[in-house]
Amino acid sequence: MEETGRIAIGALSKRTGTNIETIRYYERVGLLPAPARSSGGYRLYGTAHLKRLNFIRRARALGFSLAEVRKLLTLSDQRRRPCSEVRVVAAAHLEDVKGKIADLRQMERVLQDTVARCEAGSGSHCPMIDALYTDSESGGLLTTVKQSAAHGGPTASCLKKAEAPLAAPPGR
Repeated sequence: MEETGRIAIGALSKRTGTNIETIRYYERVGLLPAPARSSGGYRLYGTAHLKRLNFIRRARALGFSLAEVRKLLTLSDQRRRPCSEVRVVAAAHLEDVKGKIADLRQMERVLQDTVARCEAGSGSHCPMIDALYTDSESGGLLTTVKQSAAHGGPTASCLKKAEAPLAAPPGR
């Protein structure tokens, strides 16, 4: 920190490895309190901002959602930190992580099986391409991905984008 104990947004960005726009976003959504301003209107951050931003970054690195980070910050801001409530948030997140890992392992197995069925690439028939074109009713690759998504897997959000092109092959 500088002599005044305040640093500009660029310095905060460098010290924490956080993009400037991300810092501004955290301010807009209320995760990071608005900083004091210089006479020229520049944001001036203090030690509390640095600590809070590091907290947010660490929580995000562990995969906590912004809502979960907000809850953890709220709990952290309380004088008597209810560790049992923090544990509830962390335990729920841990279960989500375990589910995602299981989904990713299933996706890995399906991809390994499909890749293993591919020949050395010398023929025109490709099991991977066929698996991607196989519709969900016949138990192809998409079915496995859909099953993973139905259980809240990591593919749930992107499945809708990919489903139409995968389920309806052009010219087949």
